[in-house]
Amino acid sequence: MEGRWVASSEDTIAAISTALGEGGIGIVRVSGPHAFEIASKVFRDPSGKRRRSLRPWGLRYGVVVDPNTGEVIDEALASAMPAPHSFTREDVVEFSCHGGVGPLSRVLDVVLKCGARLAQPGEFTRRAFLSGRIDLAQAEAVIEIIRARTDSARRLALANLRGELSSSVASIREDVVALLAHLEAVVDFPEDDVEELGRAAVASAAREGVARLRGLAARTRRGRVYREGVSVAIVGRPNVGKSSLLNALLGRARAIVTDVPGTTRDAVEDWTSMRGVPVRLVDTAGLRHTDDPVERMGVDRALEHLTDADLVIIVIDGSEPLQEDDVRALGLAGERGEKGCVVALNKSDLECKVSESDIAQLARGMPIVRVSAKCGTGIADIEEAVARLAVGAVAGVSEGTVMATARQQEALERAAAALEDAASAVDQGAPVDLAAIDVREALFWLDQVTGRSASDDVLDKIFSEFCVGK
Repeated sequence: MEGRWVASSEDTIAAISTALGEGGIGIVRVSGPHAFEIASKVFRDPSGKRRRSLRPWGLRYGVVVDPNTGEVIDEALASAMPAPHSFTREDVVEFSCHGGVGPLSRVLDVVLKCGARLAQPGEFTRRAFLSGRIDLAQAEAVIEIIRARTDSARRLALANLRGELSSSVASIREDVVALLAHLEAVVDFPEDDVEELGRAAVASAAREGVARLRGLAARTRRGRVYREGVSVAIVGRPNVGKSSLLNALLGRARAIVTDVPGTTRDAVEDWTSMRGVPVRLVDTAGLRHTDDPVERMGVDRALEHLTDADLVIIVIDGSEPLQEDDVRALGLAGERGEKGCVVALNKSDLECKVSESDIAQLARGMPIVRVSAKCGTGIADIEEAVARLAVGAVAGVSEGTVMATARQQEALERAAAALEDAASAVDQGAPVDLAAIDVREALFWLDQVTGRSASDDVLDKIFSEFCVGK
């Protein structure tokens, strides 16, 4: 296929492994069979005259030079990690240089001139996978750690790097393999009188696997909330304090706040974290009838956000009697079905002129939180309510969390479907060898998660999303 690269363990690869830009330190990483040889050519003592020997697992201070000209490129600390005790299980050398595009690019340039080639995106991690140091789920956890928006997401990704998802899949896989081995023995060696499991027992074993897989898939849906975050639309009639609430939740003035109705005419969006859940807040135009064509466009977009957002915060001004536009907003929120909604009864610092029981009747079980966006009271309660709904209503499960990518989750669900097909086939009296085909397919999808059966196309796609130096 055009554009595909082929990894070779004979190549020594190099790349800048830190983000480009000004910084105190930047790292050039070299990995492969000639890493130490290349380092010996470019790394010298502080005078730049003598080659600086590298000590395994130690740091050496010196300079990186162009061996062809003797030019000193930069001061650096060099670390050497002999195979197989490195990230890639190859010989690895890292040069810690001054951060910045200039010095790092020049250090990388002399390393490449001495025999390394530029690493492909994700090639260091791909080599760690191909060497067996980590499986594919752990490899994908590396990029999830880098992309984590919150500390909760970081912890979940780190758990996967340490094998959380892989061990869960391995436990289920062991039972699936045992079932498949028995079914194939019955088919392949009928003359050996292999004791055949009863049909009910086969169906039961398959459905037990289905239950475990769907339970794991449900836990990964919660993990995806921490990974991808949720969108939360702040809606309500004009001047109830939507923009003030947005600013209070963000902890800074992001939206313009005035007493003039219709100030917010287009959605204002920003990210924050609520109890470890990444949240994209969307402040919308006030819901009301208007003849102003520009404001009308804002209202239409607000209605779209109310429908499409993962969660909605309906803001009610508690210092005024309930109005028709409030009732309409609550009614529209109720039409969202199982999608979560929170009612923020705002301006709790003023005299309350709204009956909370009336709101509760209209809210149809939505949590109601008293809040003062102006004074900051009740903000923590809003965050708690949103986070609870995010991991419950959006993720569909409230206990246990495992992070997974969309690819991994699809593989788990396909494995469960294949085992369900096997159980149904047995129930309907199909031959055992047909059930074995479905069980084998379930095993295939389980191995997609950890990479046992991942194709080169899948690997290319996964690792192409990595940065070059990782």
